[in-house]
Amino acid sequence: MKNVFVINAHEEYEFAKGELNRTLTQIALGYLQAAGYETRSITMKDDWEVDTEIENHRWADAVLLQTPVNWMGVPWSFKKYMDFVYSFGMDGRMCKGDGRTRSDPNKQYGTGGRLSGTKYMLSLTLNAPRESFNDPSQTFFAGMSVDDLFKPMHLNFAFFDMEPLPTFACYDVMKNPDVSNDLARYRDHLAATFPSHS
Repeated sequence: MKNVFVINAHEEYEFAKGELNRTLTQIALGYLQAAGYETRSITMKDDWEVDTEIENHRWADAVLLQTPVNWMGVPWSFKKYMDFVYSFGMDGRMCKGDGRTRSDPNKQYGTGGRLSGTKYMLSLTLNAPRESFNDPSQTFFAGMSVDDLFKPMHLNFAFFDMEPLPTFACYDVMKNPDVSNDLARYRDHLAATFPSHS
């Protein structure tokens, strides 16, 4: 991997200004550049253009999505980004439709991806505590992992034939934050996931 496209999907609210996601994004960009990677980045506050964003995905060897978990998914502004960028990218630049043809409509759905070999990594910030995952006795998630919760996002990237890197998560960030430990863990995660080229 040489080129990494970093997306900060945070949407600013009065009760959540996005400092942690902004800090994690800055740490990622700083680490990657120091480790010899070329980087590009976007936030949902930037003016973005569909064709440029499609090309950013095609340029990247890896896409790093930094996002809060808002109501069990990504914020609305990133969903809008996906609806435009990923839908227009179905013209053959990111995928060729859904992989099927009218002559063979039973072919495997979701096999038209054109970004083979491109990796992606999810970095998530959650209000939920770590203990609420991977434990069948926890009522709400009922044994689900963070990756189970974010299965739709994994499927979105798989639709383009992208391959997952290990997910990173900061838990309990509103009620019981442990920011200094989270930042240290993130630096370790980045070093393990993106080995230095320098």
